[in-house]
Amino acid sequence: MRFFTAGESHGRGLLALLDGFPAGIVVDTSVIDSDLRRRQGGYGRGARQKIETDTVELLTGICRGITTGAPITLWVKNKDYRIDEMPLLNRPRPGHADLAGAITFGQGIRPVLERSSARETAARVAAGGLCRQLLTLHSIRVVGYVLSIGNVDLRPDNIGQLTFDELLSRRDNSELYSAAPERDAAAKNAIDKCKEDGDSLGGVIEVRIDGVPFGLGSCMQWDKRLDGLLAQAVMSVQAIKGVEIGLGFESANQRGSKVHDPIIFDTALENTAHRGFVRSTNNAGGIEGGMSNSEPIIIRAAMKPIPTMTTPLPSVDLTTHQPTKAEYERSDVCAVSAASVVVEAAAIIALATALVESLP
Repeated sequence: MRFFTAGESHGRGLLALLDGFPAGIVVDTSVIDSDLRRRQGGYGRGARQKIETDTVELLTGICRGITTGAPITLWVKNKDYRIDEMPLLNRPRPGHADLAGAITFGQGIRPVLERSSARETAARVAAGGLCRQLLTLHSIRVVGYVLSIGNVDLRPDNIGQLTFDELLSRRDNSELYSAAPERDAAAKNAIDKCKEDGDSLGGVIEVRIDGVPFGLGSCMQWDKRLDGLLAQAVMSVQAIKGVEIGLGFESANQRGSKVHDPIIFDTALENTAHRGFVRSTNNAGGIEGGMSNSEPIIIRAAMKPIPTMTTPLPSVDLTTHQPTKAEYERSDVCAVSAASVVVEAAAIIALATALVESLP
């Protein structure tokens, strides 16, 4: 299965195309629209979210609400369509695609900004909402949530003992989409202070995937390894600067005896996805040797602060080469909550791709 997006931030809309999606899947667009609404939410978002009300339209690959096996295109229309009226820009923002893109494509900052904008992620979330329905048919469930905003820890003390449904309930009861809504106030205060200072905040996101059977991915070729597919998908999300699976970077500080997960056989689980083989820990994050091992897959992503700030950083005018301040485009103060929805969608698409390859 292949996946592409097209469209600009202030263009007519965003398009997602999935080629190789299985035939015979009944599609519920309300599932996709629900994910699109979550992407527009979260504390710290900017004015754009008050303009747009994202919904999906299925343009191809569907007949009477059922996938046909043909390429599927999903369309999310922009209300704020005014790309030809937007001002040309000449002062690149540090941390954004502005400078490298302007030099590479030779069309100035505006076309690069329009395509590299996080508005593109509406298309990814739409595609993720479609792929979620494929995973659901195979009893695979995915939930993304926020672990931290800036230096505010939003990780529950007992996160390792929480069930999937408990994490989902906590996330859905948090304005920040966090796993510890009782701690949200401190994070909201940090966002408010950042806004007063004309600054921005990042954070850490976690995605948990339950119900994955043995053997998705492969150890046979580098580009088929499930951890590699997931890492690439998540790392490609705007503003993500670090990805880890399971214990991740912490595993480099421990002895092997403290890192690897002992194998136990439980006869009560012999007829489940585990086939009876379970672990007393899940430091591997559900993937060993590039393949799923039937334990929950745990992925974390580090999101940098948004590079557009009301107190701009020093920059250089592309024409005069004189020192100046970076451009300001309408933006969020903190979009970690929204990014958790996008990271979740990216993981879903990568996992669905591996699942399709495993189907007869």
